[in-house]
Amino acid sequence: MTIQILLKIGAVGILVALLNQILKHSGKEEHAYLLNLAGLIIVLSWVIPYISDLFNEIMDIVNIGQ
Repeated sequence: MTIQILLKIGAVGILVALLNQILKHSGKEEHAYLLNLAGLIIVLSWVIPYISDLFNEIMDIVNIGQ
């Protein structure tokens, strides 16, 4: 995992938090909820390949021991 993915996740988190506060103060809680959900889906789409690689590496390590 590179530092670049961590910076992307941090940037999305800051942007979503800022927009969330703006939407909540303007009375659009439904839009704020959808924004949070969209941010979560974006971050998960970036992280899932790394999790898959981790599981593959673990399976390779376990198979080496047998």
